[in-house]
Amino acid sequence: MGYVNFVLETDADGIALVTWDMPGRSMNVFTMEVMDEIDAIVDAVVADAAIKGAVIASGKASGFSGGADLKMIRGLFDAYEARLATDREGAVAELFERAGRMSWLYRKLETCGKPFVAAVNGVCMGGAFELALACHGRVVSTAAKLALPEVKVGIFPGAGGTQRVPRMTDTQSALQMLLKGETLSPAKAKAMKLVDEVVEPDELVGRAKAMLRAGLSPVKQWDQKGFRLPFGPVYSAAGAQVWPAVASLYRKETYDNYPGARAIVKCVYEGLQLPIDLGLKVEQRWFANVLQTTEAAMMIRSLFVSMQDLNKGARRPQSVPATSIRKIGVIGAGFMGAGIAYVAAKAGLEVVLIDRDQAAADKGKAHSRQVMEGLVAKGRAKPDETEALLALITATPEFDGLADADLVIEAVFEDRDVKAEATRKAAGAMRPDAIFASNTSTIPITDLAEAFPDPERFVGIHFFSPVDRMMLTEVILGKRTGERALATALDFVKAIRKTPIVVNDTRGFFANRCVFRYINEAYEMLAEGVPPAMIENAAKAAGMPVGPLALNDEVAIDLSQRIMRATVRDAGEGSVDPKHLQLVDRMVEEFGRLGRKSGKGFYDYPPKPAKKHLWPDLKALFPQKPANDVDFAELKHRFLATMALEAARTMEEGVVTDPREADVGSILGFGYAPYTGGTISYIDGMGAKRFVTLCEGLAAKHGERFQPTPLLREMAETGDTFYRRFAPATAA
Repeated sequence: MGYVNFVLETDADGIALVTWDMPGRSMNVFTMEVMDEIDAIVDAVVADAAIKGAVIASGKASGFSGGADLKMIRGLFDAYEARLATDREGAVAELFERAGRMSWLYRKLETCGKPFVAAVNGVCMGGAFELALACHGRVVSTAAKLALPEVKVGIFPGAGGTQRVPRMTDTQSALQMLLKGETLSPAKAKAMKLVDEVVEPDELVGRAKAMLRAGLSPVKQWDQKGFRLPFGPVYSAAGAQVWPAVASLYRKETYDNYPGARAIVKCVYEGLQLPIDLGLKVEQRWFANVLQTTEAAMMIRSLFVSMQDLNKGARRPQSVPATSIRKIGVIGAGFMGAGIAYVAAKAGLEVVLIDRDQAAADKGKAHSRQVMEGLVAKGRAKPDETEALLALITATPEFDGLADADLVIEAVFEDRDVKAEATRKAAGAMRPDAIFASNTSTIPITDLAEAFPDPERFVGIHFFSPVDRMMLTEVILGKRTGERALATALDFVKAIRKTPIVVNDTRGFFANRCVFRYINEAYEMLAEGVPPAMIENAAKAAGMPVGPLALNDEVAIDLSQRIMRATVRDAGEGSVDPKHLQLVDRMVEEFGRLGRKSGKGFYDYPPKPAKKHLWPDLKALFPQKPANDVDFAELKHRFLATMALEAARTMEEGVVTDPREADVGSILGFGYAPYTGGTISYIDGMGAKRFVTLCEGLAAKHGERFQPTPLLREMAETGDTFYRRFAPATAA
């Protein structure tokens, strides 16, 4: 039989090499066709008496496989939703069967009577790693990256991952891996006994074949009589130590917001009390259950489908040829500028890093050395890579180095006049077709473009701090920004491997408008007398990664002060709540508390290893309410609703035109409760009618800022959603 995605060859020793090499793709992925072919290959290997065993390897240099194909995931949801309205019972039954397709295919391979070895090079994620775990042996290259990351997109490893991993390693390590979705190094995977051998890439297939020649058993350990769990039964002395701690840690880390994470704990707990086949049935049941949740649907859409769409250039003007960016200029070698220089050099681009004098420029370049040395210390980079990266960065106070730059990024102090001066100096040194970008956090791009001779070549590229770790960038269009400037900005963002969203011009753009609503709501709560610890805990319980006061410390309280004052100067007294400005003025000027950078803000930051803690005197700034008089659930609603309302306003105003960008931008940009799928999916997920009712209740109690917009009221009446009304600009 011929295969489309695989090549099956048998050597003189009777060992079959199954090479997975999907045509027209840079990475192997799972499709229904791929699974059908694996099914047929297992049958062929079993039927051929000359074949003693098989090695499954990849023909792709990029790795073994990235997991499931987008179309297959979408098909699962689409089929379920299409049938749900008319035949709920049938829809659920079909979902259950389709959810188990991969799991039972792997079980067939596992019990077929002939040994299979997975030879894993590079990336091996999700269902691909579960395939490897179902094989009777695993040989991985030193460059392999192994993970079961499904929990990060709202589901969980539903093709045997929750059953095989805790049968191969200790329960605590298994749960930690599954719940975090962490990527394992080959060494760690071997230490956990999830792989058998780690070899150099060119030895991979040879070692896998040698394992078969040595007489690898075709019977997995859990199918052998007398099998014992590595960490002992659930109901044992060891289990009594692990499971109460697991329940406590799960609640602490997730606040029970993630059905996928909850299902992992249940699958492992229930499955380890049963034989493997029943354990897989338990997993299949929970997988089908999670697929029916709003959280899974929204997270998969935003964090899997939409993010890939945006990374592939969904918003890039197709009429503009691809830009080959070779060299960039960065003006301003402070923390942001130095971070931009680092990520550009990391991507192999030449960088001219400019500041007011040589010492300041050199200090900015030193940031790249510091980051690289940190990676070397962690084993994530080699020492010679540090020097190679630094060689790409030229630190200087002179602007003439911009003469051959393809793109120049201004990252100076957040002040209109300072930025204008830097822009004019750069324009005088740049070539006439180069693109200029401003990394501003709040100042409208159209206003900043007035200092540049050609506004069509002026665009905003807003990075988030710290630049090397934050994956989002906002690309901002001024009123006269041209398509080539937009295309160049998006090509640059792609080159540095970040996710872009494209927004139209307004003060604060998208992310900061929403973030300031989050922080401002915390200011309101402080003024109401809500205990500071309760504010922070409510935000984290709502799903935010850090509380608003801690976040304000990270971005710097004096920066908040400057932004507020600039807003008042440009937009008038009514543009900022006076009590908010008074609070930050007191924090900065009266108490000298600037945030984390000064060692004190809303929190105190003692020397390590001591941990940060809320400033004890913070509660003395306002009369305190007794904790029992505060509605904790309402605090959570206030945080999520105020940011979602602001996101809705940006869409109604045309600042954001694609709901995918609001969702992905809110999760990557400021950590908006990922289980919701993002700010817009939070509204669509509960329905506009429920959201409007929620906001009206908050407005009646807490003020006009919670009043629903006209568009939201209209959508509540018609039952419309943002994803229907603002259909994404391009379909993936």
